[in-house]
Amino acid sequence: MAKDQLQVLNALDVAKTQLYHFTAIVIAGMGFFTDAYDLFCISLVTKLLGRIYYHHDGAPKPGTLPPNVSAAVNGVAFCGTLAGQLFFGWLGDKMGRKRVYGMTLMMMVICSIASGLSFGHTPKSVMTTLCFFRFWLGFGIGGDYPLSATIMSEYANKKTRGAFIAAVFAMQGFGILAGGMVAIIVSAAFKGAFPAQTYQTDPLGSTVSQADFVWRIILMFGAIPAAMTYYWRMKMPETARYTALVAKNLKQAANDMSKVLQVDIEEEQEKVENVSQNTRNEFGLFSKEFLRRHGLHLLGTASTWFLLDIAFYSQNLFQKDIFSAIGWIPPAQTMNALEEVYKIARAQTLIALCSTVPGYWFTVFFIDKIGRFAIQLMGFFFMTVFMFALAIPYHHWTLKDNRIGFVIMYSLTFFFANFGPNATTFVVPAEIFPARLRSTCHGISAAAGKAGAMIGAFGFLYAAQPTDRKKADAGYPAGIGVRNSLIVLGCVNFLGMVFTFLVPESKGKSLEEMSRENEGEEESGTEMKNSGRTVPV
Repeated sequence: MAKDQLQVLNALDVAKTQLYHFTAIVIAGMGFFTDAYDLFCISLVTKLLGRIYYHHDGAPKPGTLPPNVSAAVNGVAFCGTLAGQLFFGWLGDKMGRKRVYGMTLMMMVICSIASGLSFGHTPKSVMTTLCFFRFWLGFGIGGDYPLSATIMSEYANKKTRGAFIAAVFAMQGFGILAGGMVAIIVSAAFKGAFPAQTYQTDPLGSTVSQADFVWRIILMFGAIPAAMTYYWRMKMPETARYTALVAKNLKQAANDMSKVLQVDIEEEQEKVENVSQNTRNEFGLFSKEFLRRHGLHLLGTASTWFLLDIAFYSQNLFQKDIFSAIGWIPPAQTMNALEEVYKIARAQTLIALCSTVPGYWFTVFFIDKIGRFAIQLMGFFFMTVFMFALAIPYHHWTLKDNRIGFVIMYSLTFFFANFGPNATTFVVPAEIFPARLRSTCHGISAAAGKAGAMIGAFGFLYAAQPTDRKKADAGYPAGIGVRNSLIVLGCVNFLGMVFTFLVPESKGKSLEEMSRENEGEEESGTEMKNSGRTVPV
């Protein structure tokens, strides 16, 4: 893009951190808070759904979701998220970030409520409607990924851009934490109001009829933070980079940024015609020029996100099974239904509080100091180390005296996932691609991640089953066991470390410098020379 255009963009790059930056973090971050809550709260109630809808008289253990139903309930939101990331990522580049931003939020509000109202008289009908609404919930969540990252990157200054984008993503940690806390409060309240015997004492009475309200309330709560954010999202102006570089309206871009950043920026109206006629650097996503400039970058961002999510989501969704395997959560038959929800939620909340949330904020504080590449490489390295440290002496960790050590090691894998690739894979795609393709490329990278999440969600569900078919959960074939599953996840993390070398470092550089959007054909391969130009005011 023409150098004449850089003055309004340079104002963004050198702007001091202001109140509006933090407002934008909260507005975009509340979407991610809701995203995480909605995606992960289902893992808190799947055991309860099995007890309520798949109880069998005379069975030695409480009812569980059949394998195909469990896979669908846990994974269908990821299918919707993948589709939403691709669709809304593309739409955000075509229609603008702001116009699409409200659509995704309203879809999340409506489908969160509808998920909790899933209707029907048979287990099949309830699970079918639940999966239907969770697919469309995931579709809305998917749009939030590329749009939130792109909006935050285009508002931020280059000095603290990484921290701002990472702070938006860090709200995911609070969403996971909130999911556990809501489940604890709701299950404890119902457990106190409707006491019941354990399953082995009274199989049918261990699941009180009121338990059906518990999972519905937990799922519907996700609509509240999304609804509270809608008004403020609609008041946000379009980002100056989209308005200037894609819509080619420099006057509007200058006016919008003058209002929100409280600085006077020259309108540069006389340059609008020149910018509109400039066709250099207008290559498309499927062009040879894009492949030459950004092909390896897109491969790097997509592959690392894909590999990270295989490990991250299999851990997060099914940590309740791992805790059960090592005895940290008592056998299901020794608890009633609501007590089981309470103890699963308590375990996941403890992990989130001690490792997940701190990991995110470590990234926020250090990403603009040590860089994206170093954090991502370090995160994958330590995830690999801790996975193998858990897997190789696995029998040692299952012994009663060593279970706390297992939980600490397991927590450290979460810490370095979040102080590592789980945050950086979100940040980097929003920084290194051209403005007119930024949302699309972020959506592609994020969708690759959700493909990995589906492999983790579906694959780990089967893989973690014991090698002895008789010891596997009802309806499941024999698997490779938890130990071998952890070894596989360790290898996946090692591959993530290798593919990280395809991803460029963007610390301290402007978006136009990273995307080389400031170059003409004759300048291809050169650095942007005037990013420090004084801004006329």
